[in-house]
Amino acid sequence: MKFNWKYLAATLTLLVAIVAIALWMPGGFIRYHFGDVLIVILIYTTIRIFVRNSWRWLPLAILAFAVAVEIGQYFGLIYLLGLGDNRFFRVAIGTTFDPWDIVMYAVGCGLIAAYDIWRVKR
Repeated sequence: MKFNWKYLAATLTLLVAIVAIALWMPGGFIRYHFGDVLIVILIYTTIRIFVRNSWRWLPLAILAFAVAVEIGQYFGLIYLLGLGDNRFFRVAIGTTFDPWDIVMYAVGCGLIAAYDIWRVKR
């Protein structure tokens, strides 16, 4: 395991973009859909800070995690955990199930997979 500064920079950039979208975008496609694409890419870059070798199943694992969180939203997981009154967890875990979120997670993971394929081939 070796620390990767390029992925750290990418992670911090994505984090700033996601927070900016959450704070200053009132709604619409960018806030509700493009942000979901960025979230899975953020998870990927965060993992790649510490994992040097490509793991070809990583995009699928991230997609499975994101879908599990979305299914948790469907079943009201945040309320089952007693975190419904905590603003941080309401934002981090989410409260509203939307099947379009799963589509956007898949798009983001597809972009990750395409990037990995491109990176390995070059």
